[in-house]
Amino acid sequence: MADHRSHPEGDAFPPAFSPRKAALKPGWLWSFKPDPVEKAAIRARLAKAAQALPAPLGRIGGLELRLAERPKDVKRAQRLRYRVFFEEMSATPDAFFRIARRDMDPFDAVCDHLLVYDRAKPKGGFSLAKLMPGLKGIEVAPGETEAARKPKVVGTYRLLRQAAAEAAFGFYTANEFDIGPLIARHRGLSFLELGRSCVLKPYRDKRTVELLWHGIWAYVLAHRVDVMIGCASLEGVEPEKLRLALSYLHHFHAAPPEWSATALPERRAAFDLIPKDEIDQRKALKALPPLIKGYLRVGAYIGDGAVVDRQFGTTDVLIILPKTAINPRYVDYYGADASRHAA
Repeated sequence: MADHRSHPEGDAFPPAFSPRKAALKPGWLWSFKPDPVEKAAIRARLAKAAQALPAPLGRIGGLELRLAERPKDVKRAQRLRYRVFFEEMSATPDAFFRIARRDMDPFDAVCDHLLVYDRAKPKGGFSLAKLMPGLKGIEVAPGETEAARKPKVVGTYRLLRQAAAEAAFGFYTANEFDIGPLIARHRGLSFLELGRSCVLKPYRDKRTVELLWHGIWAYVLAHRVDVMIGCASLEGVEPEKLRLALSYLHHFHAAPPEWSATALPERRAAFDLIPKDEIDQRKALKALPPLIKGYLRVGAYIGDGAVVDRQFGTTDVLIILPKTAINPRYVDYYGADASRHAA
């Protein structure tokens, strides 16, 4: 459990918001030796969380959105994250991750997980005549393996509510950014951390992203969330090579003082690398990852400073999105009751 720190004005941060990394007990979701008691508790928590929202939560064509209802759903999200972060992108797995082939950490056990499933039926059989003309009319049916019948998880988002963070070991974001003062300034508001977002490469299109955003909006409404926070990444660990994008975020999207939070001093990387009047905004926007551009369009602010995450091969910035700052056209688009893509 993280320790308490003192606010400059004298307020004490709850342990959940201390920037010091917590000493964490391995949970069954990321261990080879499941604890039956812990496993049962996690199963009960996931089932209860899923009951708070419709199932499925949304649908577009053959894509379906659900909250993880069972521990094995979380493991499927972890496998997708490993595939995207470690196999496709530049994250470096340790020996444990390589054996498990899952991206996992203790936060998974206390978070809710959005999952996008591809429920499209397998394609039909093929004609042997395409290979051997003498066998015209003979069709081979598709294999009915378990893998073929099971819907594929193609997208995921991890959600951590403030109450769950306070009861466990805090927000993941606190390992990179000093969010304690931000929380203290807005006591009485409900915070939600967004993280571990990824989509399988062939599915990185409007439909999948819309389903995930629909799910977040429905979750925010159901749990009366006031503020969303989280780390968003630019690929690369040399801020100087990312100077255009970072400087643009600093000069044009910095959070106002009441919503700002700073990178931890010992982890802070250069952020203001180009003067404001020298920035080509159009070029800078093109240099930003789609996820960060999406956050900005919705109305998010950027915290002060960046943090290099060498294991994941990224440079992270802090996203702060008060519900009151969300662009009204997105509320209209998804529906004030999150009904646009409701199943």
